[in-house]
Amino acid sequence: MNTRSLVLPELLPLLGEIPTVDLSAESLPAFRAGLEQTAGQSFLQAEDYPVTLERLNIPGTENAPPIRLLTVRPRKEATGPRRALLHLHGGGYFAGQPELTTTQLCQFAQELDCVVISPDYRLTPEHPFPAAIEDAYTTLCWITRNADTLGIDPARIGLTGESAGGGLAAGLALLTRDREGPALLFQNLIYPVLDDRTITGQPDASPVGGEFLWTRASNTFMWTALLNPVAPGSADVSPYAAPARATDLSDLPPVYLCVGALDLFLDEDLAYARRLIHQGISVELEIVPGACHIFDQTDTPVATRSIARRIDAMKRGFGL
Repeated sequence: MNTRSLVLPELLPLLGEIPTVDLSAESLPAFRAGLEQTAGQSFLQAEDYPVTLERLNIPGTENAPPIRLLTVRPRKEATGPRRALLHLHGGGYFAGQPELTTTQLCQFAQELDCVVISPDYRLTPEHPFPAAIEDAYTTLCWITRNADTLGIDPARIGLTGESAGGGLAAGLALLTRDREGPALLFQNLIYPVLDDRTITGQPDASPVGGEFLWTRASNTFMWTALLNPVAPGSADVSPYAAPARATDLSDLPPVYLCVGALDLFLDEDLAYARRLIHQGISVELEIVPGACHIFDQTDTPVATRSIARRIDAMKRGFGL
């Protein structure tokens, strides 16, 4: 179905700037290079914010390599331990880096008066599941162990991520609960990737989702690379890789979930939000009409409004 007429006019330039490509092993190097360039530009733009950026390495676990972190800290003097926001970047699990949305992270640090910490987790297809989520969990545990050095309150940690990073954040919340790890105040999930079964054919799937920027073909490539050697759609897929597979969603942190009405992930995000609500989890759901994937990474009124709502939700999550 041709959905171009449904896209908000202010987002149409995005479709011209980023042509829709069905990602594959052949097109992955170019995709990675493009995101790396975007990350570099975003990092340079961070000079406009009153924050301090730092890159550092922390030990991985067992045979895992060190994990590079990007930290963003407000320059103004702290009156006490700050809140911490663990951020997980997008990029389909096979591309991207923490610097990809540096300017947003700077805005979060400034407006929430928190320290943002974002790991450069291992990517597929070189490192399939569970590499990324183990890196995320290692980072979370390191944050709590080093709270005094970081100047943060280990009892006030929030979690956020977009796209693959949103799915990784949802999986991390499940893993942390099951391992009885550090407490999390909230999950701030932006068009998260949640369900591998999307690629096997959903009953009553939205006919208007996934035409632009992130397609079903790209989604199939992503899940195949992430789950290798397990087949997407099989009974052996872990809920920590595909959070929609979890049968028990109780005792999870409150959720703010945002997704565009034209996003491929709309159906799985709505289903996950409904199941969370049914199991007693507080959920705030934002569906953005006329919005496709990564709509918030534009300089548009709809992006500005959505990011403001996202920040407001995190303020409430932090008790501000």
